[in-house]
Amino acid sequence: MDDHDLIPAPRRTACRADSPGYFSLDEDTTVDARPGTEGVARLLRASLGAATGLPLAPGAGPRAIVLRIGPDVEREYGPEGYRLSTDGSVADAAVAVEGGSAAGVFWGVQTLRQLLGPDAHRRAPVGPPGRDWDLPYVTVEDGPRFPWRGLLLDVARHFLPKDDVLRYVDLLAAHKLNVLHLHLTDDQGWRIEIERHPRLTAVGAWRARTKHGHRASPLWNDTPHGGYYTHADIREIVAYAAERHVRVVPEIDIPGHAQAAIAAYPHLGNTDVVDTAALRVWDSWGVNPNVLAPTDATLRFFEGVLEEVLDLFPSPFVHLGGDECPKDQWKASPAAQARIAELGVADEDGLQSWFVRHFDRWLAERGRRLIGWDEILEGGLAPGAAVSSWRGYAGGIAAAEAGHDVVMCPEQHVYLDHRQAPGDDEPVPIGYVRTLEDVYRFEPLPPQLSPEAAAHVIGAQANAWTEVMDSRSRVDYQVFPRLAAFAEVAWCAGLPAPAERDFADFERRMTAHYARLDALGVDYRPPGGPLPWQRRPGVTGRPAEGPPPNV
Repeated sequence: MDDHDLIPAPRRTACRADSPGYFSLDEDTTVDARPGTEGVARLLRASLGAATGLPLAPGAGPRAIVLRIGPDVEREYGPEGYRLSTDGSVADAAVAVEGGSAAGVFWGVQTLRQLLGPDAHRRAPVGPPGRDWDLPYVTVEDGPRFPWRGLLLDVARHFLPKDDVLRYVDLLAAHKLNVLHLHLTDDQGWRIEIERHPRLTAVGAWRARTKHGHRASPLWNDTPHGGYYTHADIREIVAYAAERHVRVVPEIDIPGHAQAAIAAYPHLGNTDVVDTAALRVWDSWGVNPNVLAPTDATLRFFEGVLEEVLDLFPSPFVHLGGDECPKDQWKASPAAQARIAELGVADEDGLQSWFVRHFDRWLAERGRRLIGWDEILEGGLAPGAAVSSWRGYAGGIAAAEAGHDVVMCPEQHVYLDHRQAPGDDEPVPIGYVRTLEDVYRFEPLPPQLSPEAAAHVIGAQANAWTEVMDSRSRVDYQVFPRLAAFAEVAWCAGLPAPAERDFADFERRMTAHYARLDALGVDYRPPGGPLPWQRRPGVTGRPAEGPPPNV
């Protein structure tokens, strides 16, 4: 296998000109875990041992794969950097994976698996007994561009069972992505058990039917839909991800996108202008007018929710949404207007800012940081808050220039629910056309930012909203192969400007990567376009070139 078929592409790759060849894994190959790498070694033995059928016993020896943390690697490439040597050039190892931290060692191991060929990603051996497992003699030195390299997985609109979430953790790790943003609550469903508020899942996790296609579609799926994660499920997901150096960031969306919560507990809504007792979990898509009431009771309720969330998720960041909060009910509500007067804020935007600031302080007191969609800029950005910039770059630029950390995820570039080609062949042809090449040319860092402001762009994220993704297969189709292009953009520190990127080389490397995705069981969109059975034209009921959906 050509060592340059790696994805993401590494910073430096060097082959031994004096002695080209291979190191072959065999029954005598061992895994020597130096201090701090024991967890990585356990995963390496489990995954590679299953794929190859080799014992890969723990211990040192002349045929050892040595895993260790090296201060020199951290100095040059950061804590997530690594140096992989397979050519015996490291004195005490046949193969050496050195990292700036355990995370760096883990990313180096992902490169090692790629070098072994696609079957190294399978769960059991598929070749003939005694087949060769050859590592080309090579040295790879690498480290990431951004500390936040993420994927949002929307499990609120269409629920994904726990095992599917765990599978996506593995897929992120295989692409050196390190943040899984779980969108856990929305109008269409509440997906996390809150023990002190059991109706959130008893009522809020289930809807009677579902709009089929996007919101203009005339079609319905009349099968009830729902599901949620128990505390034990969440702890398992978080622990599984942590072993693979993936951070799970929870999102509890407030004060908009809240109809599932209001359906479960009607007092959370604006009861003086809406009969909230009549509300049910929403079965359609779009921007919902039913938002949380700005009351002390609402604050106390969500403080209780977040106390359980913080107990389950160790992430330093907690996402509180803040997007698409229509103010019509607050404008019509005497109680909300009285609250505006009491607080002395200017208007309904100021009321939302007060709401966000309250939880910013509340999280900060507990050692956590609030992050929200760029609407939290409206009415004044909460001190210490970070911004997920989804409505283009403007919000992220404003936040970074004001000294706030930013994750760039503009819908025009990295919303993976958007269609992958023009025309009507895509399964649900919504939103902007964003091809594999378009995603590869996405640039997270706006050129107009000063160096000081640019330092606040802590990363990038692709978002997989699931209104039109009603199964694991459909999620795979929309996410892959574009997530591989996004991973290279988020990881590669030396990537040229968008217009100068060598997409032809990326496509060449993808030829090998498709075989890896096959081995991983990913139902990606084929390079030539959707297969006949994948095409579902006309489902959306909206113009093919219409504006992107609001999510």
